[in-house]
Amino acid sequence: MKVSKINVFQVDLPLKEGRYSWSNGNFVEVFDSTVVEIVTDEGLKGYAECCPLGSAYLPSFARGVRAGLEELAPRLIGQDPLNIGEINRTMDAALRGHPYAKAPIDIACWDLLGKATNQPVYALLGGSAQDDVVLYRAISQEAPDVMARKIEGYAAEGYTKFQLKVGGDANEDIARIRATRDVLKPSDLLVADANTGWTRHEAARVVGAVTALDVYIEQPCMTYEECLSIRRRTGLPFVLDEVVDGPNMLVRSLAEDAMDCINLKISKVGGLTQAKLMRDLCVSHGIPMTIEDTWGGDITTAAIAHLARSTPAEFTFSATDFNSYGTVVIAEGAPKRVNGRMTAADRPGLGVTPIFEALGDPVASYS
Repeated sequence: MKVSKINVFQVDLPLKEGRYSWSNGNFVEVFDSTVVEIVTDEGLKGYAECCPLGSAYLPSFARGVRAGLEELAPRLIGQDPLNIGEINRTMDAALRGHPYAKAPIDIACWDLLGKATNQPVYALLGGSAQDDVVLYRAISQEAPDVMARKIEGYAAEGYTKFQLKVGGDANEDIARIRATRDVLKPSDLLVADANTGWTRHEAARVVGAVTALDVYIEQPCMTYEECLSIRRRTGLPFVLDEVVDGPNMLVRSLAEDAMDCINLKISKVGGLTQAKLMRDLCVSHGIPMTIEDTWGGDITTAAIAHLARSTPAEFTFSATDFNSYGTVVIAEGAPKRVNGRMTAADRPGLGVTPIFEALGDPVASYS
């Protein structure tokens, strides 16, 4: 089997809530997502999606995905897409860094491998470890009382885990954490995610003020060293996200006891190949994961579901149904939330079929 053509689509994903806000005044109203189609000489087609969270979250941005694909795609024509290791070595030789731009190629090859072997991707990633996965809901940064009301509404939809967007003014963030914890059941989980937004003294003040509450602290500061300093100052469970950008940083974090959980984003680390490696390292070291991505629609949600379903439940801290946040459906067969949980399809590959009426014509094609 050989890659004969790679098509690239761009699609806008507006939000049901109108705006998604996080630390330092950042927000997105319409997500810019890229969908990749790998066409083979045997007629099989593989699909994937990459959708950065704006341009100020990670060293990634939506147009960068498509610029990276312009560099990568011509090198992959004629390659065997089922030889995923060689595909990744070819991409790394063609473009240094930029793992998010490589991620949709890698994921589409996993989709093809599943279709070629008549297996769902979760089976290829280690087999089914749980029937379905528990989801969290991200609560966009707003006034404390507004965030508390939103949590109550999403709890009624079956969610039991909530990621609170903080990382703004320390006084308001303390109020946000207290107000939202007050409306939750004792068994519900609350994560205060600063998305690198606090300086060290602000983070120290916030964790000190909420030390008696049942809350996780996620990625309080910009650098790994600053986060490690705050980790040393609090007994609250600690999550790292942005700074754990690949296997090397994960190994360092494990060696230095820098966290209790990590947030594993598939495109951040370059696709399912690297995400599986990091997942397996976390499992072997007893570190639970939030398994997700930077953002996306139906195809991204399917990739998340397959990686999460192949991960033991005790190490799946949570996962994300991004396709429930938006107003546009871009694929049939995508996972759907049921009482705060979702699962991956048993169909071959990712189990989704793009809706080309929603995607429109390709913005680029390589053959």
